[in-house]
Amino acid sequence: QLQLAESGGDLVQAGGSLRLSCAGSGFSLDFFAIGWFRQAPGKDREGVICISSSGGITNDADSVKGRFGISRDKAKNMVYLQMNSLKPEDTGVYYCAADTNLDDGLRTCALKERSYDVWGQGTQVTVSS
Repeated sequence: QLQLAESGGDLVQAGGSLRLSCAGSGFSLDFFAIGWFRQAPGKDREGVICISSSGGITNDADSVKGRFGISRDKAKNMVYLQMNSLKPEDTGVYYCAADTNLDDGLRTCALKERSYDVWGQGTQVTVSS
C-alpha cells in the first residue's frame, strides 16, 4: 500500500527559499495525482499546488502563484514542492497527498482535499519576518 512522508520543513526568513520532499513507498507515485496542502495556525487546510500523473500542474491560488513549483523525481519516487520568496503567511504545516483513484488526476489535477486519500504526516514550515 502507498505511504507518503514529507520532509524538509524548516525555519526560514522572509524572502528565502525552501524545498519540501514527499517520499512515496509501497507504490509508484507516477500513477497518481499528487497535491501539496498546508494549514496555517488557526486556519483551515488549503490546497497549494498539485501535479497530475501526466505532468499537468494546477496552481491557481493568488497567494502562491508564481512563487511555488512542483516536480517529480521518478527514479527516487519523490515529489517536491519548491517554495521561493517565502512570506510569513506561508507559515504552516505542509502535507503531501495522493489521489489513488486512477480515474482522477490523469491530465489535470484539482486541489479538492476530499479527493486525496493517502496523506503524509506533515512537515512544519515557519517563515519569520
